[in-house]
Amino acid sequence: MSSKVAVATYGLTKQFERQIAVSDLDLTIQTGEVYGLIGPNGAGKTTLIRMLATAEEPTVGEIYINGERLLFNQPSPHLKRLIGYLPDDFPLYDDLTVWDYLEYFARLYKLRNPHRTRRLHYVLDLVQLSHKRNSLIATLSRGMKQRLSLARTIIHEPILLLLDEPVSGLDPIARMQFREIIRSLQEAGMTILISSHVLSDLAELCTSIGIMELGFLVESAPLAELYDRLSRQQILISTLGTLEPLERHLKEHPGVRHAEVVTGQNTLRVNFDGDMEAAADLLRSLIQSGIPITGFNPTREDLETIFLKLGHQQAS
Repeated sequence: MSSKVAVATYGLTKQFERQIAVSDLDLTIQTGEVYGLIGPNGAGKTTLIRMLATAEEPTVGEIYINGERLLFNQPSPHLKRLIGYLPDDFPLYDDLTVWDYLEYFARLYKLRNPHRTRRLHYVLDLVQLSHKRNSLIATLSRGMKQRLSLARTIIHEPILLLLDEPVSGLDPIARMQFREIIRSLQEAGMTILISSHVLSDLAELCTSIGIMELGFLVESAPLAELYDRLSRQQILISTLGTLEPLERHLKEHPGVRHAEVVTGQNTLRVNFDGDMEAAADLLRSLIQSGIPITGFNPTREDLETIFLKLGHQQAS
């Protein structure tokens, strides 16, 4: 990953009358990252994305795109061309065909032939809609319409993609298709900021995560660092015999913090302090003690658990 900064904000603030939607926000996104933005409704995510997309002017603060300051009091067409913005409510024109819709936006961005035609074919192939190029938009499924919206967002070859709740309302298959496209765009070198309430999708896609609460960016870090710092290791341990010998053994182990029975199974869920080597030592000690272990599955708390944990910390 490049060390170049794609997005930087300093003291970014947006106030609507008496309400502060984004407050004194400092954000840095490296080139080539997929940066996930999470937080409850009303946290300021959409307002932040709109400011980065030049659709909303900050009350106070500075925004830099690709190292150049974004100025709202003068035209910046060269900077705006670097940005692709997909809001959660962008309208489609149902009476146009897929090809005509994309060509319309390509012409708005002054793409000229033969490059324009090549670009249309490329983005249609990328979003898996080449077979629908002559279909009316009204006939597309919701997932296809969202992929078409993404194609429109990248038609002008931006280097920064801003996606606000792009998988909202999509079924699991449509979400999976959308994730595959995002991965392809990242592999091509695009920097992507994506907000979503589907945290499992972000956990699969993102290199870094930002968490917003009441307009503040309360956490911003690489995803791996968040897991290391905030995600407890859990181990599901199953046995053929009764649970009592297993429970007694676990109580004597210094790395075990808590153990609870998994309802309906001969299994304990164990909160464990230690790395994978320590987990292997625990398994070895269980077997040596003669406990008939049938399952030993180390896992880590997921992104949703980390988010809820941070929310409780902020509230307390």
